[in-house]
Amino acid sequence: MLRTSTDAEIIADCADDPDRFREIFERHYQHILWYARRRVGAQIAEDLVLETFAVAFRRLRSYDLEQADARPWLFGIASNLLRHEARSERRMLLAYARSGVDPEGSTDAGFDAVDSRMQAGSAGPILALALADLRAQERDVLLLHAWADMSYQEIADALRIPVGTVRSRLSRARRRVRELLAGSGQFFGEGDEDDRSGDG
Repeated sequence: MLRTSTDAEIIADCADDPDRFREIFERHYQHILWYARRRVGAQIAEDLVLETFAVAFRRLRSYDLEQADARPWLFGIASNLLRHEARSERRMLLAYARSGVDPEGSTDAGFDAVDSRMQAGSAGPILALALADLRAQERDVLLLHAWADMSYQEIADALRIPVGTVRSRLSRARRRVRELLAGSGQFFGEGDEDDRSGDG
């Protein structure tokens, strides 16, 4: 049985064979595109994700080959680019909060993923309002956790911050969401409460 190469092995080979980077693109493109679409909409997302991979290709020599999985690295690049689209993201979230119509028209994931992670039921528009109200740093951590399904350590690697900072930002984001849901009469489960340690 053939063993699948790790991302790190493929990236290492790119020094002699740059065309192998196509494998990294094909392996991760759809996941990052889905995440970006949920955050800024389809129109902006595709260009942003292509730029993510262009930046990654230019930075191949700086990749830490001890990291077998390139996903946190790629999501970190995408998160940096998304910060330039913060105004578009907030506008989209507020439009959803007002209309109750998911701007991406998705019924299988997106805000439902945040709902299930936070035990918030069908509170999509309220969650959109809560996300729009968060500081960008807290929103990044929350959505990498809920929509990209990343662990605390992976988020720390992606954003180049300590795990303790990930925990504290996630705790603050959840607290703010909980307050808005409670104010609207929506149920909110306690969820993970082990994430209060650390500075951020």
